Amino acid sequence: AAMLGGARGLYRRILLLHRALPPALRALGDRYVKEEFRKHKAAGPAEAQRFLREWEATLIQQQINEDKQNSREKTVYGIQLTEEKLNDFRDEQIGQLKELMDEATKPNKKITISKDSEQNN
Repeated sequence: AAMLGGARGLYRRILLLHRALPPALRALGDRYVKEEFRKHKAAGPAEAQRFLREWEATLIQQQINEDKQNSREKTVYGIQLTEEKLNDFRDEQIGQLKELMDEATKPNKKITISKDSEQNN
């Protein structure tokens, strides 16, 4: 139960931090977070702990980036993943990251969320 409450709190904090993103990136990020948390809902205790630990580290890095951005003009989103971290991902996760990167780096393209994604929320 404590793990579940920790997951909900972390989930809320991530979505709250996403409010500072431009609308298109916020929609993309929110969708990604929702899908990832949903996929790990039935994870075993060890996998759930690792999942939460990684998201907590990501959240902290996002907050650090946000603080840095407040002191400079150019806004940078995201974090650089080390090769070691990338090697820990499953093929499906690498594919998801590639899709996320492709969507986030499309020039002047609005990001839309399909009705299929919205119906599953």
